[in-house]
Amino acid sequence: ARARGAEHPRVVDVGGGSGGWAVPFAAAGCRVTVVEPSPNALATLQRRAEEEGVSELITVVADDSDALGRHVEAGSADLVLAHGLLEIVDDPAAVLAALATAVAPGGAVSVLVANRHAAVLHRALAGRVGEARRLLESADGIAPGDTVLRRFSADGLRAGLEAAGLEVTLLQGDRVISDLVPGDVRDDELAAFEQAAAGSPALRDIAGRLHAVARLG
Repeated sequence: ARARGAEHPRVVDVGGGSGGWAVPFAAAGCRVTVVEPSPNALATLQRRAEEEGVSELITVVADDSDALGRHVEAGSADLVLAHGLLEIVDDPAAVLAALATAVAPGGAVSVLVANRHAAVLHRALAGRVGEARRLLESADGIAPGDTVLRRFSADGLRAGLEAAGLEVTLLQGDRVISDLVPGDVRDDELAAFEQAAAGSPALRDIAGRLHAVARLG
């Protein structure tokens, strides 16, 4: 966005919660709009923004992701984030379509979702084989007691983005082994391994989360 002349790139963080992404982007000079319905999360976001001195760069929209189109002008965002969102919304296809509408020409959409295959593997390794099988056979990648409505495979995530008119330019794993290794592994070693492993298709497909970046096709 800066290469195209934007002094303050425009970022929209849908379901942005307490500002884990919004505040760092604002600290980097971006103008960030956070769409988030939780008052508690927004209160934490505003406190963090004040502590970092970036409150003037963050606009808060206290509403659901369904209302994105009413608050964000079509084609106005250099980057649209939907991290940890598609698992919990009623209609992920409608949300993806709204993300695609909000992004500007040349901009990007970043999506981070729970990986169904990782959930199957983790349950199986924990000895919960019956639950792992139910999750594996579930159309939405969930099992009884889950707090999410669905999990995604790499193919399913790609298909959803493409159906919204987006071209996937990056599809990688996130937290490939971070949820499995013992706590005595050095942080720098773990981070280096995660970076190296993220792009390996075999390891990506068992990562805790899937991360995709897509642009208008």
